[in-house]
Amino acid sequence: MARQFNVPTFYRSPIVSRIKEIRRQLDPRKKDLSPTVLDFGPVQFRLARHFGFCYGVENAIEIVYRAIEENPDKRIFLLSEMIHNPRVNRDLESRGIRFLRTTIGEQLIPFSELSPEDIVIIPAFGTTVEIMEKLSAIGVDIHSYNTTCPFVEKVWRHSDRIGKNHFTVVVHGKRFHEETRATFSYARQVTRVVVVRDMDETEDLARIITGEMPPSSFFERFPDRYSPDFNPEKDLIRIGVVNQTTMLATETAAISARLRAAMLERYGADVISEHFADTGDTLCYATNENQDATRVLLETGADAAIIIGGANSSNTSHLVELCAARMPTFFINSAAQIEGRTKIEHFDVQSKKYVRTRNWLMKDPPVTLVLTAGASCPDILLDEVIRTVSGAFEGARSPEDVLALYAETVQ
Repeated sequence: MARQFNVPTFYRSPIVSRIKEIRRQLDPRKKDLSPTVLDFGPVQFRLARHFGFCYGVENAIEIVYRAIEENPDKRIFLLSEMIHNPRVNRDLESRGIRFLRTTIGEQLIPFSELSPEDIVIIPAFGTTVEIMEKLSAIGVDIHSYNTTCPFVEKVWRHSDRIGKNHFTVVVHGKRFHEETRATFSYARQVTRVVVVRDMDETEDLARIITGEMPPSSFFERFPDRYSPDFNPEKDLIRIGVVNQTTMLATETAAISARLRAAMLERYGADVISEHFADTGDTLCYATNENQDATRVLLETGADAAIIIGGANSSNTSHLVELCAARMPTFFINSAAQIEGRTKIEHFDVQSKKYVRTRNWLMKDPPVTLVLTAGASCPDILLDEVIRTVSGAFEGARSPEDVLALYAETVQ
């Protein structure tokens, strides 16, 4: 049986958490990726099979609330946002937790203000070797409340293994995301490292490997994305690919295949294992499940998509990309951004700004919406969106009636 975490009940929900439990009972092996259909009459929601809190997030939430309970008289700090969800982080702040750094690494509270008696919680993304050493030097306990996701640590182990076999680590990720900064830091302890963001950057790295572009162009193309003393003429002879666990799985696979093809072109098939390391799949299982479920969800079609999560959530932004390629998509962090059917405030992943769209849902009923969320999104936020949107349609059934009808239909 999968481990059950002690997550505060206020993150659970009467609707979505119940649906998840029904789906788990009916499909314990998670083979059925078809969406859950909730029919309110004038509006129908199609929920992805997989979304919301993953193993790593529930583990982190359990640890941080335990830290609060166990240390009522101590100062408690989070190194940075524990997960990328505004609701969760606001609640932690309301309980007295303070953030030492921003998500992009800006120092909010100097480490010099810490004492050995303080509690410092390491976020689910992990942190760099250098920061762990600084905290240890102060005398802070860095182990008791370390919420680093096991799947992130898996990436570090892969990086360590191939690095010790004298391969350069190529990280598919966002260079200044907390997780990638941490992976970069751990990998550079044993080998050279370079970060590629997307296929465009990968194509240029492949051209440098094959000789189509001069080695000197590496430094222009990848500023701030390589480890010290990187020498492209030597350090791109043997490489292996790992990733930030929240990236698009299909893109990571394509990047790995392109770099392997470059090595085949340069060195030939007979010696490919000497130049390209088999690193295995380092993507988070929840990221895979959420992306696969979203693709199946999109096959059913809809008038629009609502994706819920923090604006700085990498895994959520990739769900937005998948949906936006197929239909109008609105990326929000809570129901508070929805004003009936006439106005919605949502995050534009291209401009990195919040925008307002008027008359976003003025199509005559029946209206069909797909609904999903990132891995750090509490179920209760989906409940609130369902209630807000359905409540904007005259004659819509109550959520309780819809849930009862769904449960009766499937059981």
